[in-house]
Amino acid sequence: MKQVEIFTDGACSGNNGAGAGGWGAILRYGKHEKELSGGEASTTNNRMELTAVIKALQALKQPCAVQLTTDSKYVVDSITKKWVYNWKSKNWIKSDGKKALNIDLWEQLLPLLELHQVNFIWVKGHAGHAENERCDKLAVAESLKYK
Repeated sequence: MKQVEIFTDGACSGNNGAGAGGWGAILRYGKHEKELSGGEASTTNNRMELTAVIKALQALKQPCAVQLTTDSKYVVDSITKKWVYNWKSKNWIKSDGKKALNIDLWEQLLPLLELHQVNFIWVKGHAGHAENERCDKLAVAESLKYK
């Protein structure tokens, strides 16, 4: 399997974390690097964080071993702590009895995680991590297109 590095970030502005949003991703294979980005007029930060991961994994043309770095605890914890798998097994109901959020995006992401071998790495946002900072700039620039 090809070894690929992916870096992702999402951004959203607005009241209560909902509003214009954007996402950014960097894919790196050897010396090759590709940037992806996009946005939406009405979204949330968590939706943009998830979308960045989905779009980056969808861009891979074959199954890969992926080291995916993100500043989203929501994404990392939901997967590495198996929360999302528990939600799915309980018809998308969380342990508090409430419906899980972003089900449509989780349903897109889970098959991609079966296709690729993904190792998630969390980094603190806005702390000088070069690729995370670049992804943040991509995400914010996209969100501004929808204001």
